[in-house]
Amino acid sequence: MTHAIRIHKPGGPEVLQWDEISVGSPGAGQIRLRHTAVGLNYIDVYHRTGLYPQPLPFIPGMEGAGVVEEVGPGVTSLAKGDRVAYAGPLGGYAEERLIQADRVVKIPAGISDQQAAAMMLQGMTVRYLIREVYPVKAGDTILIHAAAGGVGLILCQWANALGATVIGTVSNDEKAELARANGCHHPILYTREDFQKRVVEITQGKKLPVVYDSIGQDTFTQSLDCLRPRGLLALFGQASGPVPPLDLGVLAQKGSLYVTRPTLSTFIASAEDLRKTAEDLFEVVSSGKVKISVNQTYALKDAQQAHRDLEARKTTGSTVLTV
Repeated sequence: MTHAIRIHKPGGPEVLQWDEISVGSPGAGQIRLRHTAVGLNYIDVYHRTGLYPQPLPFIPGMEGAGVVEEVGPGVTSLAKGDRVAYAGPLGGYAEERLIQADRVVKIPAGISDQQAAAMMLQGMTVRYLIREVYPVKAGDTILIHAAAGGVGLILCQWANALGATVIGTVSNDEKAELARANGCHHPILYTREDFQKRVVEITQGKKLPVVYDSIGQDTFTQSLDCLRPRGLLALFGQASGPVPPLDLGVLAQKGSLYVTRPTLSTFIASAEDLRKTAEDLFEVVSSGKVKISVNQTYALKDAQQAHRDLEARKTTGSTVLTV
């Protein structure tokens, strides 16, 4: 029988249940995918807790890689045996699943299934952040919160390769060294230092054109104070909780600032956008400019423990659930 992790009610890691499921045959435009690896991401916690409500019961997980087992009617771009990866549609915490063929991309030779599962959601998020939300260029100085996390380590490397000076916040010395080894020039231990004051010191008062913030509530106000006039705060997550309602007049007072709340789904909504974004990511990884390090693996059936460790900030870099 095929198994999957299903959520029957919102709650803590204990609601992640190992259930038998029936997958069936692919319909028109679909494939049946046998997972070999599934990515673990903080958005999975948001879905589990009900912060981002889903119809119950549901299978969490927005990122995975594996092998095409069967193609449905009308699918000509893929064949049985192809290695593919995806980011986006829920349903990843499963041994097998059905998915639309135009939502997956072929994995190039030289990139493993575990790498692909670890990089699709996080890597394509980085791509839209530094290529489209704010196009990072040589000479820029930028701030990345959670610099030792999965998105953070990719962002540090990619921005460094583009010639930017990277400042990153981390929680401890071990994570500071990890961030530094991945292209972060100025790790700041937010547990000991005021990151906003350090940014002002590092930039000699000039501040920053952009802050990439996935933390939310705990960092939002200080992140605004790190920006130079007309700077941009890209809020792409809320690991510490949602940002309270904002008086937009504050943005004027602090220097005509911009705030955006982007999400990956908007940037890969079409098959063409997905293809271009994935190709960019695969290219920068294949070139060696960005290395995808899978620092933790758990069996899919042990998703509860993986979530506990993720929420306790015991993980670094990318984590995959193996099938």
